[in-house]
Parts: sequence; structure tokens; C-alpha cells
Amino acid sequence: MYAVIKSGGKQYRVAEGDVLRVEKLNAEAGDTVDFDEVLLVADGDDVKVGTPRLDGGRVSAEVVSQGRERKIEVVKFKRRQDYQRHYGHRQPYTEVRITGIQAG
Repeated sequence: MYAVIKSGGKQYRVAEGDVLRVEKLNAEAGDTVDFDEVLLVADGDDVKVGTPRLDGGRVSAEVVSQGRERKIEVVKFKRRQDYQRHYGHRQPYTEVRITGIQAG
């Protein structure tokens, strides 16, 4: 059984027991979160597709950890203009483990 959920503007295909990184959620490690934006639930040949969301669909997950991705270096440079900019960015994420999938 698997589901397609939407979180942080992105879509993820998840199954029970999967560990994935989503955009930062306001939850501590050990908390449980529910994803209500379920777009599809499939169990073998039985596929339920929402328009756009599945009514009553829910995916439960446990927060494993909070973290930040590796640094991305950003360099802006214009030749002969005495213009240089250099900075880095680390995107925060939340690592979750899928514990249950409920179809609508």
C-alpha cells in the first residue's frame, strides 16, 4: 500500500515504514504529525484518486529529527564592475517516518 501526499509545495510517494525529508514542520522529535493533503492511495489494484484531494485520506508520521541540508554556495560576479557577492544557504528540513496510511 502506498500514497501520494503533498507537503511544503512538493509531492511525495510514501509507503508505511518509509523515512523521508520534507520541508521544515513545527514539531519536535518524537511527535506525530498527520498529512491531510492525500492525493492518491493505492492498495494493489485498488487505486483511489482525489480531485484534487482524497476526502478522509490521512497519512500519519512520526518526526525522527530536525536538521539542515548541506550548504549551497552562491556567488554573484560581474566582470570589470568591481562587483562580487558570496553567501551560503542551508535549507532546514524535517525527517519523518511514515507510520500509517488511511484511505478515505
